[in-house]
Amino acid sequence: MLALVYFLLFEGAGVAISLFLLPKKNVVTRVWLGLTLGLGLMMWLPALCAFLCGFTVDAHLLAMAPLFLFTGAAFFFRDRQESAAFSEKDRQMLQTLLFVALPLTLIGAYLQWTHYLRPDENGNLFTGMTTYGDMLLHTSIAAGTRNMQFPPEYVILPGEQLNYPFLTDTLSTSFMLLGWDLRLSMLVPGIFMMALTFSGYVILALRMAETKKGALLAALLFFLNGGLGFMYLVDMQGVSLGSAGNNELQSAVGLWERIKDVLNGWYQTPANHAEFTTYNLRCSNVIVDMMLPQRTTLGGWTMLLPCIYLLYDYLRPEDTLPLGVSVLQGAEGPTSVFTRRQVPVRQLVMLGVLSGMLPMINTHCFLALGLMSVGWMVYDLIRSRKQLWKALQGWLIYGGLAVALAAPQLFTWTFSQAVGNETFLNFQFNWVNGQMGMQDSWLWFWIKNVGLPFVLILLSLLEKNEKRRFIASGAFVIFILAEFIQFQPNVYDNYKLFCVWYMLCAVLAADYGFELLSKLKGMRAKPVIAGMALICFFFTGVLAVATEMNTNWQLFSKADAEAAAFVEQETDEEDVFLTGDQHINFVSSLAGRKIVCGPDMWLYYHGYNTAERKADVRAFYADPEGNQAVLEKYSVDYVVVTSHEYGQMTVNKQALDSLYERAYESEWDDIVIWKVGE
Repeated sequence: MLALVYFLLFEGAGVAISLFLLPKKNVVTRVWLGLTLGLGLMMWLPALCAFLCGFTVDAHLLAMAPLFLFTGAAFFFRDRQESAAFSEKDRQMLQTLLFVALPLTLIGAYLQWTHYLRPDENGNLFTGMTTYGDMLLHTSIAAGTRNMQFPPEYVILPGEQLNYPFLTDTLSTSFMLLGWDLRLSMLVPGIFMMALTFSGYVILALRMAETKKGALLAALLFFLNGGLGFMYLVDMQGVSLGSAGNNELQSAVGLWERIKDVLNGWYQTPANHAEFTTYNLRCSNVIVDMMLPQRTTLGGWTMLLPCIYLLYDYLRPEDTLPLGVSVLQGAEGPTSVFTRRQVPVRQLVMLGVLSGMLPMINTHCFLALGLMSVGWMVYDLIRSRKQLWKALQGWLIYGGLAVALAAPQLFTWTFSQAVGNETFLNFQFNWVNGQMGMQDSWLWFWIKNVGLPFVLILLSLLEKNEKRRFIASGAFVIFILAEFIQFQPNVYDNYKLFCVWYMLCAVLAADYGFELLSKLKGMRAKPVIAGMALICFFFTGVLAVATEMNTNWQLFSKADAEAAAFVEQETDEEDVFLTGDQHINFVSSLAGRKIVCGPDMWLYYHGYNTAERKADVRAFYADPEGNQAVLEKYSVDYVVVTSHEYGQMTVNKQALDSLYERAYESEWDDIVIWKVGE
């Protein structure tokens, strides 16, 4: 109950601040912006207070003071214009949200419910395919940051500062500290962020698109993306062209048999296929491969969409004539008069604050917003050169505040991880298509992976349409940089930048698609053409979502869950455990306790070399008596042996029994924990 009250208090404060600062925005938009701001404040204010007293209940109580202060300041500096009442525009916007955002949210909620540590009747814990890996990193941060001193350190690499953007995960930590269990603490904010992301994109698309139907199509194009990979299912379906692990997508005979293989197989979806070198299908569906397993991306998009909306709404290119000129009709003919550009300070301050929150929520979103802003700023300053100072004022308020808030984060966490590490910031042309030589031609790679929308995006830019070119001026700055620079050790992570590019450009594709369709007026084939286009747009994406809804994989057994409960209840939060480096680890991912060395599937891509730690761990398990210095080196308090340790290395269980006392053993002796510390 306390967790829910705390959450509602922040959300209420966020909505109040939005109503105070932006009274002329329509009601639905103000509420969405306020809910997002409230969520951002709940991520940030307890974390800031944690620098004083650790990430504790006290820090959360202390965070109420700045929350009330900011709400009071917003009231004091409020825009005193009369607030816009609920209007016909709000009613239509709500209808659109119910038609698009609500069904998507229900799908997202179902996926969260089934994928985040879902227990069965026997006490085993289950997940899905896309969350089988990354989810456990997020649960380890959420469970392990309780009462930790700030800045936090890695649960899976004690002694190393946690430079990975952690605020989306510590949001779940907040719920845990206030009384909820791990599963509920992941589910509630996850579903809420999905609702805000789906709703936010629809609201943004309604603001940017030329028509309502264009906005609806843009939302579906973005969230049900997948490209043309489905064509591999229909190609040569009368004959088997492969086998398991070798052209497996085309191994079955017949379309339905191939679809069943996709629905039941391991990464057989034609949006993100396990056989990268065979098909080169890399643009995975954003719902099941980004929003569901990658919590930082979900949190980042939740906060990014209001930033894009507020910036676009400020620049409002569709309402501004070239060079900032308006035309008045005089007695002797038309007279050009330079407009007096307004600078909405409150809106820009809110934009700057939301933008400045981004780095430790999702660094890729902050980078994408910065790149997009550069493109839009250049376009805006060129267009507004007759009122250059007015245009600069807005950019200085927004940019100055965003940089001021972001800089401490970047210098404390991001730069300390990347600077001097040669695995960050490398030249890599053609993204993953150029990773192992040109597997596909450049144009075909993008057409195949993005689908027909990529063709529509390029064609739309050939038309003389200022608004589309303006949107593209920001979007393609992101695209070009992501095509040439590998920002992290995992080159695939650039996809997070391409997603923001597509977030903007889906509006261009949708608008231009309807424009082309209107030119087919009177043609009898028009419904057929539209139907074929819809199949090309959505078949792969729908198949990817359906596949994920069908997956069910066991992560932890009942014995694992019981051992995790013992660790959480009977050991100290500062205790360190020696385990294998498997990612399915009940000590770190369920109990939130520190382990000497986690898996390279996460740590290598965060820029860490774990070779020494892994060698020390292996040496100790093989010869505990001769390597007791390892325990002192890493301040180990407990040693764990499960089937994972037996599978990874030589384990001398008899030596452990002779040296240390058992603190815990499972019913069948398949999980044993020894107390080795003082």
